[in-house]
Amino acid sequence: MKRFDQINMIPFIDIMLVLLAIVLTTASFISQGLIPVDLPKSEQAEQAGGDEMTVEIAINAHNQMFFDGEPVTAETLPEKLAPHASHAATMPVILRVDKAAAFEHFISVVDVLKAGHFDKLSIQTEQVQ
Repeated sequence: MKRFDQINMIPFIDIMLVLLAIVLTTASFISQGLIPVDLPKSEQAEQAGGDEMTVEIAINAHNQMFFDGEPVTAETLPEKLAPHASHAATMPVILRVDKAAAFEHFISVVDVLKAGHFDKLSIQTEQVQ
């Protein structure tokens, strides 16, 4: 058996490039929203700051409610918000509601947020081009 003087790095580099491509592809899917919500349009939409810890509540066109991507109901939403109650006054809450969703679901979420003293509420819209 012949002894190698050097290690062949080309197969290793090939494998690493394939792994890099897989990671980048998966990361692009993760960064996109998982809950399809057709946001209403607004001419006065502003860019939200992104470095703070936020809570996201979404309501899709089928009136299904999600708390940070997990399905919830109006009854279980206060339980999900409870761990954040200590900093409720300063924690931003982003509300994404599909324009086809029933308005009563929007109101029920706002009622829960008011009861929990979550005052920094942002309603996400799409800016009119």
